[in-house]
Amino acid sequence: MKLYKNIIKRLLDCIAASLGFILLFPVFAVTWLVLMIKNNGKAFFYQERPGKNERIFKIIKFKTMNDKTDANGELLPPSERLTKAGIFVRKYSLDEIPQLLNVIKGDMSLIGPRPLLVRYLPRYNDFQKQRHLIKPGITGWAQVNGRNAISWEQKFEYDVWYVKNLSFLLDIKILFLTLYKVIKKDGIYSVENDIVPDFTGTEQKKQE
Repeated sequence: MKLYKNIIKRLLDCIAASLGFILLFPVFAVTWLVLMIKNNGKAFFYQERPGKNERIFKIIKFKTMNDKTDANGELLPPSERLTKAGIFVRKYSLDEIPQLLNVIKGDMSLIGPRPLLVRYLPRYNDFQKQRHLIKPGITGWAQVNGRNAISWEQKFEYDVWYVKNLSFLLDIKILFLTLYKVIKKDGIYSVENDIVPDFTGTEQKKQE
């Protein structure tokens, strides 16, 4: 398991992400062009996220929201900023394609706990912090077991379980489940289901 976790997983990530980006480049290019037009020249969204050992990196995704603000200059709620083009891009998970570049660079893995917001770092208890013992992923065990339909606590349970049970066979299982859900469009997409409330913290849980 250590050999796979420390060496083989990274090698497979580089190969698979590079091949995936080449195969998906026509989709990438068309999506980039459409969003450049729809978002006034801004096709990409960059944001700092914590990676392995809480090291901060910049994640890259296709931009699915505009930058409209209220009278006080504050950004409007996500549900009001999500564009029609953005809804389509999210529905078919096209916004995740640029993250293949994060994988090639080494900030992320294809499979692992999703990288969340930096401001959540102080809110994790000791159990939840274990999700940062490995690189974050484009997809993960929590994503194929409910994604945004489950609670934050359940997501973190799945994340930590994955960290403790990481293996080649588990990664293959998650990869195929992810492809199945994307192709099948498992679950009905809606803005309400895609935008989740902030994680505000939870009670301390002892490590298992």
